Amino acid sequence: MLGLIYLLLCVGLGYVIVRACFPNLNNFCRNTYGGRTVELAPAFLCLPAWFLFGTLPMVWATYGLGYLFRSLREPLLAANLILMPLVLAIILIAVIRLNRKEKTDWKGLFSDVRRGELILFAVITAFFFLLMFWTFFYRNGKYYVGWSVSSDFAPHIGMIRSFAVGNNFPTEYSHFAGEDIKYHFLFQFLVGNLNYLGMRLDWAFNLPSLICLVNAFSLLYFYAVKLSGKRAVGTLTTVLFTFRSSRAFLDYAASIPKGQDFLKTLIDNTDFIGTTEHEDWGLWNLNVYCNQRHLALGIGVLLFLLIYFTQYLFSGTKRCQEASDRMIYDYLAENPEEKPLPGEHMEFTLRESLLSKYGWLPKSILKAVVCGLLLGMCSFFNGACVIACLSILFVMAFVADHRLEFAVTAGITVILSMISTKLFISGSALKPSFFFGFLAQQKTFFGAVLYLVTLCGILPLCVLVAMLFLKKTERYLVFAFSAPIIFAFTVSLTIDISVNHKYIMLGVMLLCIPVASLLTRVFSYRGAYAKLLGVFLLCCLTISGVYDFTIVLKRNDAQSGNVMELNEKSDICQWVMANADSHDIFLTDWYSLNDYVLGGAMLYFGWPYYAWSAGYDTYGREATVYAMYEASSPAELDELVTKYGIRFIVVDSAVRNREEFIVNEQNIINTYGLVFNDGSTRIFDTKQKIFLTGEEK
Repeated sequence: MLGLIYLLLCVGLGYVIVRACFPNLNNFCRNTYGGRTVELAPAFLCLPAWFLFGTLPMVWATYGLGYLFRSLREPLLAANLILMPLVLAIILIAVIRLNRKEKTDWKGLFSDVRRGELILFAVITAFFFLLMFWTFFYRNGKYYVGWSVSSDFAPHIGMIRSFAVGNNFPTEYSHFAGEDIKYHFLFQFLVGNLNYLGMRLDWAFNLPSLICLVNAFSLLYFYAVKLSGKRAVGTLTTVLFTFRSSRAFLDYAASIPKGQDFLKTLIDNTDFIGTTEHEDWGLWNLNVYCNQRHLALGIGVLLFLLIYFTQYLFSGTKRCQEASDRMIYDYLAENPEEKPLPGEHMEFTLRESLLSKYGWLPKSILKAVVCGLLLGMCSFFNGACVIACLSILFVMAFVADHRLEFAVTAGITVILSMISTKLFISGSALKPSFFFGFLAQQKTFFGAVLYLVTLCGILPLCVLVAMLFLKKTERYLVFAFSAPIIFAFTVSLTIDISVNHKYIMLGVMLLCIPVASLLTRVFSYRGAYAKLLGVFLLCCLTISGVYDFTIVLKRNDAQSGNVMELNEKSDICQWVMANADSHDIFLTDWYSLNDYVLGGAMLYFGWPYYAWSAGYDTYGREATVYAMYEASSPAELDELVTKYGIRFIVVDSAVRNREEFIVNEQNIINTYGLVFNDGSTRIFDTKQKIFLTGEEK
């Protein structure tokens, strides 16, 4: 109950902030960027905005208070006891004052919702509710994690439980304890706090994930309709975003040997399809949103900022076009015998854009500051969305009005990101370098184009065709939407280039808007051939994504045993929760996801890919693990344990069967007290020394 109240307080706080800083937000719903009447329901924009503007500062404030009370056994108790009543008081006082000026038209929020939109969002909500609870659920006293999400869920659940049942302040990475936190973890902190407040883990993780996904789809739908003026474009955009365009299905179908039962092969297959590198991970399909639950919140922030700043792109291009036409007209009036030279129109346009005060002076510093704060606070929720948003805004700002608003927003974002990085990370958070080609086999321009065509199917071609029907401003916006994709193919920020896939997914999400506009145009033509062409294009654009959806269901099907089982009531989980907190480091095998992780154990060396891809020195720590398990004397072991801050040493069948080292279990027995033993697993407490210094006992 308290967890649900916390989420409601987030929405309430966001309502107050949005009402105060964006009092005319409802006006965004009346017209397109081009000025045509569209009358969208304010709920599509306002409800997601309330959640975003309330959740980010609420979570940051909770974390800050938890850090201040880190010396307590339960810092989140003090943090929530202070913050929740305080926020409730702020909401009540602010609502009273705001409503004195103008009361909120609650009925008006939904007054323009059409039946088709209700059906669309009911389907979207049900669809993602199914995916969230299909991949992670609770049954008969146990948690079940689907196979396809168990990889990322390992560090996610580890971080969540380190806050929910531990005291992870200052924060460390749960699968590489003893160092700083290089991972954007604040969504996991939100889930951990909800879990701490009594919300069962599956609901604590799934509910905010579902809210963020529905919010992201709502904002994407709103943006598509506001750009195009057509609700059909919004609907098709959400469909294209859900079911990715790719050649994967056709390539897989073509690979089925002749004589083999085609339909049976498709039905029986449980592997993710695709021929590009790492597609077998489910790197590009719906599995990403089941796996990386924090991504949807970042998408929502990105979309809100684009919705706000795109108005300046349209106003800027329109103003410069009109001014350029006037300049040309006046010039020809004075010189009737001359004709405008090629490029002269562009010269006048650039002159007006760069030299006019409207091109630079901010329209609202307050809104720019608030947008900067929102995007800056998002950096440790999902850093990729922040970078993608800045890249798009950077391109938009070249031809937009009120560039100083763009600059203020970007400046505040960068400053907040740098401050939060200094708070959490020792040294540099990112190591940017030029890396052309992403995962393309051939690191050339044509190799990158071939990779995109293989990955995205006919989507790039549809984007090119769609641009033929777009106006100049809309074409430029397509170029801005491509900025994250260009970034992904040219810059590497971490040791693992595959993490750039999120930038491509974000760019493709936005490019679905002009493609949806093209499909709508095709369907609008009279005649059966046009309708057939539209259906054909839609099938080609979505068939791989639809098939991916069936694979996600099969790979996480509990009836088939495709789940991992976590038991909060197991002896190990109960022991960890009762005897350790987040300052106690466990020396273990390369654990990924098990009852230790569910219990909130901080692993000295968990499964190395997680830490390696985040930038930690896994190779150096791996050698240290071997040295401790193979130590030949109590003195040698204790020296290493003291140096690296190990509290508990776990010896189980996984450790005993390791090929990389041979554990000296007897030496550990001779050195430290045995505090847990279930017959196969032994846990030793390094604070209980049973040897004399300098001697072996």
